[in-house]
Amino acid sequence: MLSGFLILLSFLLAGDVVGYLFALPLPGPVLGMALLLAWLAWHRRAPPENLRVASTGILQYLSLLFVPAGVGVILHLERLQREWPAILGAVLFGTLISVGLTGLLLKRIRTKREMQHD
Repeated sequence: MLSGFLILLSFLLAGDVVGYLFALPLPGPVLGMALLLAWLAWHRRAPPENLRVASTGILQYLSLLFVPAGVGVILHLERLQREWPAILGAVLFGTLISVGLTGLLLKRIRTKREMQHD
């Protein structure tokens, strides 16, 4: 389990380093997760058991990560009440864009697969 945590932490560190060196506008943990995904895809096999155990252990406590967000919402409740139309518009617009782009991507993937099977 410890080696699984070390793998996760090394990719977290790698993501932070890549984000810092290239001045990317993405958080280091997101870059680290993308690097881990690329590493797993490159090996084309199931994740190592130690990594699976470590990540499952972390996922059990994932709901605790929403506590700071909830505190932030309560802390800035007055501002949210003032700016709710802009926030609602951004959430709805972002959701519509995400759903639309996902649909287009799915359509393109299905078309390519149908062409390959013919």
